[in-house]
Amino acid sequence: MSRVTNNAKAGFKKVSHVIFDMDGLLLDSECLYTEASVNVLNQFNKTFTHEMKISVMGMTGRESAKFLIKHLELSVPVEEFMRLMNIEYQHIMPNAKLMPGAEQLVKHLHKNNIPIAVATSSCKESFDLKTQNHKHFFNLFHHTVTGGSDPEVGSGKPSPDIFLVCASRFPDKPKPYDCLVLEDAPNGVTAAVSAGMQCVMVPDKETSPEKCQHATLILPSLTDLKPELFGLPAIK
Repeated sequence: MSRVTNNAKAGFKKVSHVIFDMDGLLLDSECLYTEASVNVLNQFNKTFTHEMKISVMGMTGRESAKFLIKHLELSVPVEEFMRLMNIEYQHIMPNAKLMPGAEQLVKHLHKNNIPIAVATSSCKESFDLKTQNHKHFFNLFHHTVTGGSDPEVGSGKPSPDIFLVCASRFPDKPKPYDCLVLEDAPNGVTAAVSAGMQCVMVPDKETSPEKCQHATLILPSLTDLKPELFGLPAIK
């Protein structure tokens, strides 16, 4: 069942552009990130908890590494931690599958000439690794911003930088209020709202309600999104 937050009590606003997060929203890769994190932290006899997962969701790889090293008091350089994570990624990330409803929604918007883009905290190398088996799907987007390696993205989520940069790269440069963001992570929702955009959240089932309170609309799956609520063509 969908849930509307207080931010949307007055109704939804019409938009013209849609920006998608990738991990956990388009690609079922958050479970793979968890697997990689568990494997690496096991090497330090540390446990990767769900609370840690929620905290780092939406962060760039470097920001996530810094957070875990500080939080767990690990005596390892950031570069070495990232190297260990990358070894894990090489094995498991190509196995990422599309999330339920992702293909139908993206193809629908593309067919109806709605400008769409991806704003992911991944670096370009990680993006290419995870999407190598879904190139046709990701070619439907006008552009992709890889926050982990894009020089114009000063700070990762929850900073609004990545969404503002992403909006600026559409040819017609829409205003923030003309963009709808689709996200799964609390940090991403905060970033979208801070950018002045409406945000539909499809959270992990274990994400607590208080972590979702800033979203414009909360849905259990992309299959439940009704684009017409935001002035976009309805899926028939």
